[in-house]
Amino acid sequence: MPVPLYLDVHVDKAIHDQLRLRSVDVLRAQDNGAAELTDAEVLQHTTVLGRVLFTHDTRFKAMAEEWQRQGKPFAGLLFGNQLGVTVGVYVKDLELIAKASEISDWANVVQHLPFR
Repeated sequence: MPVPLYLDVHVDKAIHDQLRLRSVDVLRAQDNGAAELTDAEVLQHTTVLGRVLFTHDTRFKAMAEEWQRQGKPFAGLLFGNQLGVTVGVYVKDLELIAKASEISDWANVVQHLPFR
């Protein structure tokens, strides 16, 4: 079963649009009424929705790593730095994750993108 993705407000809409063109199940925080939620609320929200979160926000990454240490469950977090990586690289990696893995593979995982 494909992995549904959730994009944080900081992620370029072009990534969303390109993923949709590739038939990836992707939802943006702005389109889901979650743009004003705190980071913790968004991470919890994505867990309830069963979607892996992609963000450029280092605070999200730090919070998810703290949740790992505490044993607090979350659906998974993919982190990519905004600098030095093109939209195309992120689209390729996110499409691979969505189509070639299972949602259970990402439970409580923090993964840096791009894959190298």
